Amino acid sequence: MLGHIARRLGLLHGQQICNGLNGIKLNQLLSKETHRHLQSSFKTTRPISTKSLWPFSSKPRDFSQPNSSWSPEMCKVYDHYNALCDINTENGEQQKKGPWRKLPSYNRSIKYATGGIHLSKLIQAKARLFTRNFREQGVAFEYVTFVNKEEKRCVCVFQAGHLLEGAPGHVHGGAIATMIDTVTGTHASYLSGPVMTANLNIDYRNPMPLGSVVLIHSALDRIERRKTYITCKVTSTDDESKIYTEATALFVSISVGHLFGS
Repeated sequence: MLGHIARRLGLLHGQQICNGLNGIKLNQLLSKETHRHLQSSFKTTRPISTKSLWPFSSKPRDFSQPNSSWSPEMCKVYDHYNALCDINTENGEQQKKGPWRKLPSYNRSIKYATGGIHLSKLIQAKARLFTRNFREQGVAFEYVTFVNKEEKRCVCVFQAGHLLEGAPGHVHGGAIATMIDTVTGTHASYLSGPVMTANLNIDYRNPMPLGSVVLIHSALDRIERRKTYITCKVTSTDDESKIYTEATALFVSISVGHLFGS
């Protein structure tokens, strides 16, 4: 019923979703208490313009777009993969250029769901994705992810900012683990729908200098019922000969409603 009311108010807009949260409905994400509260609010609201009711943008900000903090190396690798992606023509249709697809990156995972930008104002509105909560560009996690659906793999171009220091002049191992979990989790979600990390094993091979640009490669190992197994390695961008980190990850498919108490 809530979804029907929301659609009548014009709050939900069709969005191209780039992972397994596509198509999730409002009542799957809201707790029963929030659901009842919103129903009551809609019933008591007098008919006024939808603009005054919901003055928020319908399109989330994509934090993976190029910005002034990106180094020439970061821009070069981005351009390489972006040239292999589908592009939107002026009439809205997609023109096939290659097997890759750029995934948007928002500051909350809930924004990938249909109507998610509106839900983010209702459910824990102050929450932010760990890797996307820095106001200043370039100080921490700068990254963009591309996925190859045919080969079931993805690659992330990652530039580590100065706030991620561990050993002097080098990236903290926890920051590297965060990016591995982020990339492999995004990949698993793209393949299997909503998932949560069940296991993450990491082998650190070489220290990663601050400010360096690396590639995080994620590849599907196998899928067994609710379990998705992913392999990952972090390499240099030149010839990918230098390996910084290797990892394996296990993700388990979940019902998103359970995260919100419904």
